[in-house]
Amino acid sequence: MSRTPERSRAAAGVAYAAAAYLFWGLFPAYFRTLAGVPPPEILAHRIVWSAAFVALLVTARGSWGDTLRQLRVPRTVPTLAVSAIFISLNWLTYIWAVNNGHVLEASLGYFVNPLVTVLLGVIFLRDHLSRIQVVSICLAGAGVLALVVRAGHVPWIALALALTFGAYGLIRKRVRVDAVPGLLAEVAVLAPVALAYLLWLGGAGAGHFGRGLGRSALLASAGVVTAVPLIWFANGVQRLRLSTIGVLQYLNPTMQFLIAVFAFGELFTRDHAIAFGCIWLSLVIYTAEAVALSRRPAAAGAGR
Repeated sequence: MSRTPERSRAAAGVAYAAAAYLFWGLFPAYFRTLAGVPPPEILAHRIVWSAAFVALLVTARGSWGDTLRQLRVPRTVPTLAVSAIFISLNWLTYIWAVNNGHVLEASLGYFVNPLVTVLLGVIFLRDHLSRIQVVSICLAGAGVLALVVRAGHVPWIALALALTFGAYGLIRKRVRVDAVPGLLAEVAVLAPVALAYLLWLGGAGAGHFGRGLGRSALLASAGVVTAVPLIWFANGVQRLRLSTIGVLQYLNPTMQFLIAVFAFGELFTRDHAIAFGCIWLSLVIYTAEAVALSRRPAAAGAGR
C-alpha cells in the first residue's frame, strides 16, 4: 500500500516526460508548415511569443514573487543569458535543417546528444564512466566518423545540434532555477533583439506575420509550442529517475527519424545505416549500463 503513491507519481512522471518527447518529435511537421518563412524570422517569433506566453503563465499562476526570487540569486541571470545563446543557436540550426530537407541529420544530432552530454559531464563536472560506458561512447564516435569518411563530409547539422544542446544542458545544470523562471529569463534576454528584428522586417515589408491568418497563427503559436513541452518535461524529471528519463528521451529522435524517411522521403543510405547502427547500439549499451547501475543501490538496500 505504501508504494501506491510512489507508483502513481512515477506513472504521472512517465506520462509528462513521454508527452514532452512525443511533442518534440512532431516538431518537423510543425516547422515544415512554415517552410516559406526564413529561419531567423521563425526564431524571432519563437522567442517573442515564448516570452509573452511564459509571462502570462507566471501571471496566471500568481508566481511572480517566487520567479523574481529565483532570478535575483547572484549570477543566475547572466548565466541564463549564456544558456539563451546556446539554445537560440540550437533552435536556429534545427529550424534551418527542417526547412531545407535535413530532418534525418537533425535526428542523428539528437541521438548523439545524450552521449555528448555525458562527455561534457566527464570534462566539466568530473563525472565517472564505467568501462562499458566508455565503449558505448567510442562506438558512437565511430559511427559519426564512418559517416564522415563514407559520405565525404562532416555532418555539421548533427554535431551543431548535439553540441549546442549539450552545452545548454550543462549550463542549466549549473544554475539552480526552475524550468519556468529559467525559460522566462532566457527568452526575456533575447526578446528585445528578436522584437527589434521583427519590427525592422515589418517596416521593410519583408515580414510574414499578418500575411494570411493560418501562417500568422502558426507563428504566434510558437510560444505555446516552445513552452508547453518544456513544462511537461520539468514535471516529468521531478517524478522520475534519470535512468528512466534517459530511456524516454530517444522517443524524440526516433520520431524525427521516422518522419524524415517515411513522411518527407529523405534518402536513407547505407552510410546512414552504418552510422545510425553504431549509434543505436552504443545507446542500447549505455542505457542498459545506466539502468543497471541505478538499480544497484536499491537492490543493496532491499537486501538489508
